Amino acid sequence: MILKDQIQQDYLAAMKNHATFEVGVLRLIRGKIKDAEIERGHILNADEVVGVLNNALKQRRDAVQAYHQAGRDDLAEQEEQEARLILRYLPQPLTAAELESIVMVVIRETGAVGIKDIGRVMPKVMTQVKGRADGAQVQQLVRQKLG
Repeated sequence: MILKDQIQQDYLAAMKNHATFEVGVLRLIRGKIKDAEIERGHILNADEVVGVLNNALKQRRDAVQAYHQAGRDDLAEQEEQEARLILRYLPQPLTAAELESIVMVVIRETGAVGIKDIGRVMPKVMTQVKGRADGAQVQQLVRQKLG
């Protein structure tokens, strides 16, 4: 089943079950997908939907940090719950070992030898891990391996 269709089905089921929290989060996700479709001028494919979900997840994680720093643990918990719901629709994240393996293979393939080669390595790694690893985490690992 297409990810977008799964989100729609879950949204309808949550409405029928009067699950207000899930309805709210799924409505937000559907809105972000629709906004992206309007912005790009076409129906999103699965990879693009995953990208929208990753952006929504990143926003939740950033909000959690901000709320914790502000001493608003109640709002941080709500954002964490939203993040857990969004995670249900994303592909299984890569383990640290899997990510390191991909990075090492790309470094060997590109012949990268130093930090100046990060521009050749990062795009190739990101296409392979799209939706399964955080870009900041990938960049940190690539810098570590090249530095």
